[in-house]
Amino acid sequence: MQQSKTELSQNIPTALVNFDAMPDSAYIRLPVLKALYGVSSATIWRGVKNLSIPKPVKLTERCTAWNVGMVRAALAAKAGA
Repeated sequence: MQQSKTELSQNIPTALVNFDAMPDSAYIRLPVLKALYGVSSATIWRGVKNLSIPKPVKLTERCTAWNVGMVRAALAAKAGA
């Protein structure tokens, strides 16, 4: 059975749906970054370690996020390589 467009969009984080409209100064969390890169959490953290993915920022003690402008630049560099 096919899912409707509404059902599909409910499973996608709002930040991912609106990524292109977000300002460069915004921040995204790990689930959105995983979806953008299409990889697992472990691969994201390996990419941070080897500098192929930007380093995250600790917004609070328990909240880590990535700057949208830096992620866009890294994705553009990856696409151009």
